Amino acid sequence: MTASDDLQKQLVRLREGDRTAFEALYENLKKPLFTVILRMTRDWALAEDILQEVFLKLYLSPPEPSVNPRAYLYRMARNSAIDSVRKRRSDVNLENAEQILCDPAEDLPQKIDTENAVQALPERERDIVTLHINGELKFREVAALLELPLGTVLWAYQKALRQLQTLLGGVI
Repeated sequence: MTASDDLQKQLVRLREGDRTAFEALYENLKKPLFTVILRMTRDWALAEDILQEVFLKLYLSPPEPSVNPRAYLYRMARNSAIDSVRKRRSDVNLENAEQILCDPAEDLPQKIDTENAVQALPERERDIVTLHINGELKFREVAALLELPLGTVLWAYQKALRQLQTLLGGVI
């Protein structure tokens, strides 16, 4: 059983009113969805709010079985983040920086360097890298979500990786 099949089964259970299915969906998707939203908004509190909105929408109106659930959720998260950024143009403040980047399992200086390098990418490349790596979307799903040709997504991803290698001194 693939992760997509498992996700689809959880959504079916959610449509049937199973609250444990919602809890499982939340636990499995909160971190990757939050990462995508945070990369777009650059605001920890705003990203948390958007994540809650996305899951509330999901709870109130789960997608139909014919919809690719992972792509649906990332599209919803991305669109909500874009809408919020358009409403509020703000950067991450220094008070939030450590909270955003700190993960005890990782080396903080390396994480800061990596996040700075990702933020230095052009928006389209940053979205592609984030959706593919953090969102675990396949390239064809990223292409559909961003409404770009698959070849463009593959080219932009490779370009972004080369730029990240340059910015990080060959670390990746």
